[in-house]
Amino acid sequence: MRNTSPSSTSPSSSSPPSDDSAGRIDALIATRLLALRQAKGLSLAALAELSGVSKAMISKVERVQSSPTAVLLGRLAAGLGVSLAQLLTEEKEGPQRLRTKAAQEVWRDPDAGYLRRQVAERGTTGSGVELVEVELPRSAQVGYPRWSGKPYRQCLWMLEGALRVDYGDERFELAPGDCLDFGVDRPLVFKALGRTACRYLLVACPD
Repeated sequence: MRNTSPSSTSPSSSSPPSDDSAGRIDALIATRLLALRQAKGLSLAALAELSGVSKAMISKVERVQSSPTAVLLGRLAAGLGVSLAQLLTEEKEGPQRLRTKAAQEVWRDPDAGYLRRQVAERGTTGSGVELVEVELPRSAQVGYPRWSGKPYRQCLWMLEGALRVDYGDERFELAPGDCLDFGVDRPLVFKALGRTACRYLLVACPD
């Protein structure tokens, strides 16, 4: 199954990735997943145990035979102890003062329709700060397990719509303008509330 772009219910004008772009992102994910797994000296079986993703599925993603969902990528990132951005973006050398919109990687979850724009990567800002814009379709939900690597903090600024965030046992409901501080040391669930899609900005930095 390829990573295709379903009809957008996004409240903003961000363009979803095309079929060709989605195919390139699938290939990039495959390359990054294999490189990160090998760099950490993990076998398919070892990563499967750490992430809760089957060896067969990991192998399919690495061979570009399956388009991973946000939930699956979250589990793999958590098992590897890396940020989601490290699976979705290429390694770049040195800080970048200007990162144009055209240079910002866009990825859509093939199931939930979750749209993720990598506005700035931690490795390219020079400050260790990462910026991600997320658009979550109406009623869509995305969950992530607790990260196994070095924890980091996130600050969520709500832009449009309504969102519920489950941070471990704590639950928060956000409206436009609200700001929430949390980490990746607990399981996380993001769910769009109300009759429309929602859009928010995530700012991540070292804990």
